[in-house]
Amino acid sequence: MKAVIQRVSQSSVTIHQKVVAQISEGLLVLIGIEDADNQEDINWLTSKIANLRIFGDENSIMNLSLKDINGEIIVVSQFTLHALTKKGNRPSYIKASKPEIAIPLYESFIKQMESELGKKVQTGEFGADMKVSLVNDGPVTILIDTKNKE
Repeated sequence: MKAVIQRVSQSSVTIHQKVVAQISEGLLVLIGIEDADNQEDINWLTSKIANLRIFGDENSIMNLSLKDINGEIIVVSQFTLHALTKKGNRPSYIKASKPEIAIPLYESFIKQMESELGKKVQTGEFGADMKVSLVNDGPVTILIDTKNKE
């Protein structure tokens, strides 16, 4: 499971000109799922995201987590995070899970994230053509791959 975590001052997801998710201070998380992913990956990643200390404290030092600031979150599925670009110029998405595998894992990720944070998680819509808007705060962008837990 791959994640791009962006600290935002605001973010939204629009589908067919309708805003389906909108937050102020918090995180926009893009999630890419592959067939090898499982509940262990979900548990580890949701805990890591909820507790990642990337928000400024009273001294503007990144020392607070999303939990600490009671921030908001939008989670968006993004199969293109598994793009393979080694050969040619057209990315291959062969490592990205098909919907029948990815959707249950994505839904489980959302539920686990809600459990970690103790609040509702806003989302995009799996497989939809989404317009994702954000103001990256910092900018702060973190890449995490559960297959490389360092």
